[in-house]
Amino acid sequence: MAESVIDDAVLILSELLSNACKHGRPLGDALAGDGDVRAAWRVDPTGRLVVEVTDGGGPTRPAPATPSITAHGGRGLSIVTALADDWGVRDDIHGEVTVWVVVHADVFDPDAGHRRHDFAARVAAPSVASMPDLDFADAFDDLD
Repeated sequence: MAESVIDDAVLILSELLSNACKHGRPLGDALAGDGDVRAAWRVDPTGRLVVEVTDGGGPTRPAPATPSITAHGGRGLSIVTALADDWGVRDDIHGEVTVWVVVHADVFDPDAGHRRHDFAARVAAPSVASMPDLDFADAFDDLD
């Protein structure tokens, strides 16, 4: 498996686990002390690397956000979207919620699904030019 695929999968798994711990309820009986989340990965029959994280669901549905430039969070699923070939959310009848991600279309072809070439453009913050009330020149006038 290409090193870039492994790197992307590890970053994606980190984001999904962080979201599950922050926003989801644990699986099992949390009051009895056995609440947890479940992480899994597999290469499916078509050669795609699939990463999944399952929790007990939360108050909101997982969706990419558009945080402000100064926000301390809210970029995780945008990063996942930028690195993944596809991703989605699956619910089951017991209330478990699984976020699944296809990391690359073919993990055995090092060039297949390689999306790093335009990663920065896909996760970039809003342009300062789009914020007319933010004038850096005026902010530095008081420093004289």
